[in-house]
Amino acid sequence: MATTTELPGLDPLDLLAIDALLSDEERAIRDTVRQFVRENVLPEVGDWFEKGIFPRELFPEIAKLGLYGMHLDGYGLPGASAVSYGLTCMELEAGDAGVRSAVSVQGSLAMFPIWRWGSEEQKERWLPPMHAGEVIGCFGLTEPDAGSDPGSMRTHARRDGSDWILNGAKMWITNGTIADIAIVWARTDDDAIRGFIVEKGMPGFSAPEIHKKLSLRASVTSELVLQDVRVPDENLLPGATTLRGPLSCLSEARFGIVWGAVGSGRACFECALDYAKERIVFGKPIAAYQLTQQKLAEMALELNRGTLVALHLGRMKDAGTLRPEQVSLGKMGNVRGAIEVARSARTILGANGVTLEYPVIRHVNNLESVLTYEGTHEVHTLVVGQALTGENAFR
Repeated sequence: MATTTELPGLDPLDLLAIDALLSDEERAIRDTVRQFVRENVLPEVGDWFEKGIFPRELFPEIAKLGLYGMHLDGYGLPGASAVSYGLTCMELEAGDAGVRSAVSVQGSLAMFPIWRWGSEEQKERWLPPMHAGEVIGCFGLTEPDAGSDPGSMRTHARRDGSDWILNGAKMWITNGTIADIAIVWARTDDDAIRGFIVEKGMPGFSAPEIHKKLSLRASVTSELVLQDVRVPDENLLPGATTLRGPLSCLSEARFGIVWGAVGSGRACFECALDYAKERIVFGKPIAAYQLTQQKLAEMALELNRGTLVALHLGRMKDAGTLRPEQVSLGKMGNVRGAIEVARSARTILGANGVTLEYPVIRHVNNLESVLTYEGTHEVHTLVVGQALTGENAFR
């Protein structure tokens, strides 16, 4: 008589058993960050979002885990794998996109350009205290009239003896107001694109905070204003002379978003799944109705697919074969998918889906910014389109 081998039950949050594709070290890092988020972010983040604040005291707590610049090596940095960094971004954004943004900007947009394009003196001076959370950085590329077209930037740097004089403005800068240094990109008289380490307190440099946001409220977003700011030549990043410099930083940050978006979607899915099992309508839980099950199944499909895409890109990055076009494809798909998951979760929660008692509406609002920053959906579409056709549709 034939016997049936009993299989363990499926994990509703991991239907494709993706967890088995991770190493013990990767799972340990993920679980450590997940626990940190549960203890230090989730209990308070609804209030942070409602008040429009990001607590500065969270920075040193994150630093204790070694997360700032964790994927970089040398200069006392951990040199963790790209997959470990991606999993970290996923768990942080499952808490809130503002928290993931703070870590991503610090590591991928402020530390990375120094690590990749800076001098040895700059690396030794800045990277260790930035990793320790003692120095907070931000990244100034986007301008009021030059968002998706950074080549049209108006911020200008001119030589004045051994110094540089910077004039211009940057917009939508995460961490700007609380940052100790800003990596500011400017055009020089010879039409080069150069990066400068602008330090807080330099005369003519200010970073007013942008208020009245309805998205990424648990995040500091600022303007950078530069009025005849004198920057010593020692603060010039010597390795970057073209747009390749800032674009390489954006590719680093976009990789984190590929993972982070899945974290936002997963948080919404977990909430909706629990709610559907408990909410009784017409005498039974709404999880027992076909329409709700269809929503949950589609959400699970999207999240498992997005996680596999992120993991594959992470393995490619660790192997040194990842291309910017592939990161664009990942950001396109995973952010769009996370938005669909979040909006579907909102419908399952009904009226409760629009209150901060649950995380869903917070993630819904945050994802509207994630869709746009580090390259809009349209820009990434054209990047992929150019890779497919060989035709440049940007001009």
